Amino acid sequence: MSQQDLEPLDVEAIRAEYPILEREFSVASPTQRADGEAVDDGSQLVYLDNAATTQTPDPVVDAMSDYYRESNSNVHRGIHHLSQEASIAYEEAHDCVAEFIGADGREEIVFTKNTTEAENLVAYSWGLNELGPGDEVVLTEMEHHASLVTWQQIAKRTGADCKYIEIDETGRLDMDHARECITDDTAIVSAVHVSNALGTVNPVSELVDLAHDHDALAFIDGAQAVPNRPVDVADIGADFYAFSGHKMAGPTGIGVLYGKRHLFEELEPYLYGGGMIRKVTFEDSTWADLPWKFEPGTPPIAEAVGLHAAVDYLEEIGMERIREHEEMLATYAYEQLDAEGDVELYGPEPGPDRGGLVGFNLESVHAHDLASIMNDHAVAIRAGDHCTQPLHDKLGVAASARASFYVYNTREEVDELVAAIDDARQLFA
Repeated sequence: MSQQDLEPLDVEAIRAEYPILEREFSVASPTQRADGEAVDDGSQLVYLDNAATTQTPDPVVDAMSDYYRESNSNVHRGIHHLSQEASIAYEEAHDCVAEFIGADGREEIVFTKNTTEAENLVAYSWGLNELGPGDEVVLTEMEHHASLVTWQQIAKRTGADCKYIEIDETGRLDMDHARECITDDTAIVSAVHVSNALGTVNPVSELVDLAHDHDALAFIDGAQAVPNRPVDVADIGADFYAFSGHKMAGPTGIGVLYGKRHLFEELEPYLYGGGMIRKVTFEDSTWADLPWKFEPGTPPIAEAVGLHAAVDYLEEIGMERIREHEEMLATYAYEQLDAEGDVELYGPEPGPDRGGLVGFNLESVHAHDLASIMNDHAVAIRAGDHCTQPLHDKLGVAASARASFYVYNTREEVDELVAAIDDARQLFA
C-alpha cells in the first residue's frame, strides 16, 4: 500500500483514549508574568514531549489494572492458578513483541528496564569479555548517552578504542567516513536508528552490512524508531536492537533487547539471582533457557502486560499510518518554524530520512527559557542537550529545544507552539 492509499488517523477518536490530554493549566501573558500572576483561563495541555515519553492510552492502563485486579502473582514459580495466569501473560508478551519487530520467537526477546539497560546488558555480557587492546567500538556523533557513555566506559575498562562516525552539515551521517571508520579492527558498531535530537533517520541496514563485512557485530538503538515506524529486525540484520515501552504508548519500567538467538546462547548473563537459573549448587550454577537466562528476579510482569496492550494498540492503528502522521506534523512544524526567520533548525530538511521531531533554537533565547515560556502557554516541549552533549558540542550550542509528535497531536497544536514562540520573541526583544 502506498502512502497515498493510507487513510489519515482519526485523531479526535485517538485523543479520547488519553484523558491526560484534557488537562487544563493556568497560563500567563507577558505582562502578567512580569508581576508574577497567572490567569486561570483553562488552557488545554499541548503535549509535544513525546520523544522523552509518550502518554498512555486507556487500553494500556486498563490491561495493567485488570492484571493487578485479577491475575496478580509472580511468574514461573507457582503451581496455583494466579501464577499460571501471570506466567502465560508474561510469556505471551514476549511472543507479541517478537512478532511485532520480526524476531524469530520469544527466545530473541529479553525484557529490561529500558533501552539503557539493554545497552548495558550487551556491553557487560559481551563487551567486557570480548573487547581488548586493539579492538575498536564504532559509534556515531549523534549517539544518545545510553550508547555513548556505556561503550566509552567499557572501552576504558578493556583497553579498546572508541571511534565516531561524523555527521555532515545537514545532520546526516557521513557514510564515506563510516566506511573509513569501520575496519577489520572494529568489534562492534553501535548506532542510533533515529536521532532523538536531530530527527535524522539513519541508514541502519547499510551500517549493519558494513559491520558484518568486517566480521563485527551491530547494535541498533531503536528507542525513537519502534514507536513510530514499522521495524523488522530480520530485514535490518542487526545482531542486537533495543527500545523502550514508555516511548510507544506503553508503561515505564520496561524495555526490550532483541538479540540473535545464537548470540544470546553464547553470552554469559551479567545480572544473577532467582528466575534465571537451571541448577544451583554450593560450587556452581547453570542458566535457564532463553530468554529467562537474562531476566533475573521478579520481572516487570504488569509492565509486560501493558507493553503487550501497547503493541496491540499500535498495530490496530497501523505503523505506516503512525509514521505518515508524525512525518506530516514534523514537516509542518519545520516549515512553520523555518518561516519565522530567527529560528535555527537542526537535522535534515523534511523527507524520508527525518523522523517525527524538530530540534531548534530561537535566536537570543536560551532553550530553557524558551521551554519555560512554552510552559506558560501549557505547551510541553523538551529543552537541554537531550542526553547528547557531544552532539551539541559539535553543533556549537549548549542546549536546544525539541518538539516531538505522536498519534494524538494535531496541526493546531503546532500552531500553538509557534504562537508561544512569538510570545517569547516579544519578551526578549
